[in-house]
Amino acid sequence: MSNKTLESLLVILAALLVASAVAWAGSQGGATVGGLALFALAGAFAFLVQWVVFVPSYLAQTEHYYDLTGSLTYLAAILGTLLLAGSFDARSIVLSLLISIWALRLGAFLFLRIRRAGSDTRFDTIKPSFARFLMAWTLQGLWIFLTLSAALAAMTATDTPPLGLLGLLGIAVWAAGFTIEAVSDQQKRAFRAHPANAGRFITTGLWAWSRHPNYFGEVTLWVGVALIALPALSGWQYVTLISPLFVYLLLTRVSGIPLLESRAQERWGDDPEFRAYQERTPTLFPRPPR
Repeated sequence: MSNKTLESLLVILAALLVASAVAWAGSQGGATVGGLALFALAGAFAFLVQWVVFVPSYLAQTEHYYDLTGSLTYLAAILGTLLLAGSFDARSIVLSLLISIWALRLGAFLFLRIRRAGSDTRFDTIKPSFARFLMAWTLQGLWIFLTLSAALAAMTATDTPPLGLLGLLGIAVWAAGFTIEAVSDQQKRAFRAHPANAGRFITTGLWAWSRHPNYFGEVTLWVGVALIALPALSGWQYVTLISPLFVYLLLTRVSGIPLLESRAQERWGDDPEFRAYQERTPTLFPRPPR
């Protein structure tokens, strides 16, 4: 067994242990279905879908349905939880609606992007390895479950307080984050579609405020979801507020910004204009252009 295979298996084990701990915490005092905690069932579903789709993806050596599977799992998990919980209070409906809107937009955007590009270079070296490719799909299951955890805990909680001011604040924060993410994605897509920009990096629009404004929007909207969910949580369920922190750490320490910054450095690291852009533009948190 190679070192990379062993590392992948250990990461898979760690992901399952973390998910199990959060599943236990988020299930405390929550709704059940057939004697099983609905919160934990939603988590198990998130992993199961990834593993099922992994099999044909590995056999065909394709990553084309990775992002689409993730988005559809978000939709199925949140809407399935809403229906099975049977508690159609304002908070549950709002959470389901906001997350569904986000998943539909992002899923369509990522799927169309990989269709146009033909491949996702993140998977070039890991697709041939069963363990490493399985690790990627397992981590997607963890990503789905942990980012949804605060919303799922609130929707399965037995106490259903009104939305209140905190809920309205959460909706406003979500709307701001969603708008920033969608607008920055559209700006970059339009920039790349122009032949004159081939091989260049974007420095206009929201990209003049942050080198990764779409990721700032992503973190912000999940903070909004956590604020909406917060009043319905109690006891061990507060552990699920890890959701926006997990998104932040994932994007800034693991699979988002580090990979993109490394690629940008390889392509434009010797370009004085790119170095100037790096110096004047923050990595994530926006500030007015200088």
